[in-house]
Amino acid sequence: MRSSNRSELGEFLKARRMDLSPAMVGLAEPGGRRRVKGLRREEVALLASISTDYYTRLEQGRRQGSAAVLDTIARVLRLDEDGRAYMFELAGKDAVRPRRQAPQKIQPQLQQLLDDLNTIPAMVLGRRMDVLAWNPMAAALLGDFARIPEKQRNYVRMVFMDPAVRALYRDWEEVAQTGVAQLRMEAARDPHDLRLTALVGELSVQDEDFRRWWGAHRVAVRGMGTKVLHHPIAGDLTLDWNTLTCVVDPDQQLITYTADPDTPSHDGLRLLASWVADTERSDRTRPGPR
Repeated sequence: MRSSNRSELGEFLKARRMDLSPAMVGLAEPGGRRRVKGLRREEVALLASISTDYYTRLEQGRRQGSAAVLDTIARVLRLDEDGRAYMFELAGKDAVRPRRQAPQKIQPQLQQLLDDLNTIPAMVLGRRMDVLAWNPMAAALLGDFARIPEKQRNYVRMVFMDPAVRALYRDWEEVAQTGVAQLRMEAARDPHDLRLTALVGELSVQDEDFRRWWGAHRVAVRGMGTKVLHHPIAGDLTLDWNTLTCVVDPDQQLITYTADPDTPSHDGLRLLASWVADTERSDRTRPGPR
């Protein structure tokens, strides 16, 4: 990278951070009068999960940033596609244009499985852990997915942003950290997913825990495990979750929640299934508007 480009990159980064305020990126406004306009270097570094020294040297033209770091800084500074491409050009890096993917639709075979699982909570997760489909038991256990706008219907987003889901998990911190690690794996598979970038940006701004755990770079795949819940209807539940991957579309996975027979948790799921059946029966018999 030529020295003139390094200088221009530094000026560009400085100008862009001056356009943002702490409130715009979810940081608390410090007391007293700020001596500088916009974000400080240390605030950009914090949001990008890099050291202040690293970012300072990058802005001063004393080091080159990797493509991954530049991608993160572009997100933090809220650059549009043109601004991102310009930054990569100045840095002498090849910028892969972010891809806009077509919305996923649940595979018919998975939908049939969901329809037949009457006593087991189950849902289908797609790319970036979006919730593609669910059965009534999953909605009764985890929350009414239908009330969430489709573009915001994401499992990790629910774990961090929905107070009812936070209250549901007795082991919320472990569940949340696992979700972040799984989302990290999604980012590794497709680092140029625009919706994933937007999701990470939103959660980084809104939640300090997410920002810290994302910066830890821990990764995990969806497999199996145990979750401990306190449900308002079914009571205390210890449930095993398992993952079945669709052969036709490996980006779609069926997640089920089960309990060992003859345990209080199994009895709790049976109680929840009975409540779901009663609710559906009541909905069918309720007279419609006249």
